[in-house]
Amino acid sequence: MPPLALGLVLVAAVIHASWNLLAKQAGGDMRFALLLQAGVAVLWAPVGLWFAWQEAPEYGVLQWGLLGASGALHMVYFVTLLRGYRLGDLSVVYPLARGTGPLLTAVVASSLLGEALSWVGGLGVLGVVLGIFLVAGGPVAWRQLRSGGGVLADRTRLRSGVSYGLLTGVFIAAYTVVDGYAVKRAGISPVSVDYLGNVVRLPLTVLWFWGVQQQGAPPLRDYWRGRYKSALVIAAISPVSYVLVLYAVRLAPLSHVAPAREVSMLVAALFGGALLRERDAGMRLLGAACIAGGVIALSLA
Repeated sequence: MPPLALGLVLVAAVIHASWNLLAKQAGGDMRFALLLQAGVAVLWAPVGLWFAWQEAPEYGVLQWGLLGASGALHMVYFVTLLRGYRLGDLSVVYPLARGTGPLLTAVVASSLLGEALSWVGGLGVLGVVLGIFLVAGGPVAWRQLRSGGGVLADRTRLRSGVSYGLLTGVFIAAYTVVDGYAVKRAGISPVSVDYLGNVVRLPLTVLWFWGVQQQGAPPLRDYWRGRYKSALVIAAISPVSYVLVLYAVRLAPLSHVAPAREVSMLVAALFGGALLRERDAGMRLLGAACIAGGVIALSLA
């Protein structure tokens, strides 16, 4: 991987872990996702609309189809991630999601984009798999999940974290492949992929919200009043993280960039253990380190 691409990925990883900490602390749901997407649409309008003005007239069915698919996948991903944060621990959901996604991405990219992994990349995959196992709690957690032992609340939270982490990883892989194809093969700029994808997400999230909202839920104004600051910060920094990754994809194979960006899991595991005081921080940090080692191997493959 070229040094510039790796540098972009590392900066993006720190930003990504930071906004995920804010999202976890906010405890948001679809209403939070709606507020966040509106914030991105407003804050990044000057940049996003300028790129769209330059590029959109050249788009065809392929480009608009990719943007629509990207927007829909990102919406479902973020709603799933937020629900996982409400029901599980950051240090379980985040590393599982970020570790599963690159594995699936590497497999799909090898066939769709003609990319391949060497034996070093194979070792990297094994490191990521081992890290995922340890992050999920290792042998102790595995026995709890199989035998039903331990405190019921802890077991339920662990199962929720594992389930939503893995499901989120599937959506990460899906949108990563779509967006990677968009910037590598379809001629769409990273800024347009992110901003126009958000323009698609916003009305879809509104429809989803009104379709599944529950009776007795607090009014939007009351809900947003306590969370708008977090949403605005995330709206300001999260596009930077993803745009940097997409620019790195233009410089290096997607099957290398997607795993390499997951060094953010080390930061997230530290946040979950030290700042949020989640349990089994040592095991999860060890797992995150294994994933990071696997990521390094994949980036060198």
